[in-house]
Amino acid sequence: MSQERLMKVILAPHVSEKTTRVADQANQVVFRVLPDASKTEIKKAVELMFEVKVDAVQVSNMKGKLKRFGQSIGRRKNWKKAYVTLAEGQDIDFMGGETA
Repeated sequence: MSQERLMKVILAPHVSEKTTRVADQANQVVFRVLPDASKTEIKKAVELMFEVKVDAVQVSNMKGKLKRFGQSIGRRKNWKKAYVTLAEGQDIDFMGGETA
């Protein structure tokens, strides 16, 4: 796996009430990733980009929702979500702020 490929695997952090709860309870972070990304690629990408130790990765394929636009029906894209479990004592700070 090239470093260029690893930099493209993670698309964005996925923020919701559920992901916030999971982050507090199980030391997990949730990301939107490329649909063709494997667990090993996701693990290496997180370790490379955020300089943390990853214990495990679980992935979930999310089906795009049906949406109406007036009389026509459209569909959102399917996407992949990755639950990344961090090693004990590891943390990812997305805000980049200093802790006092």
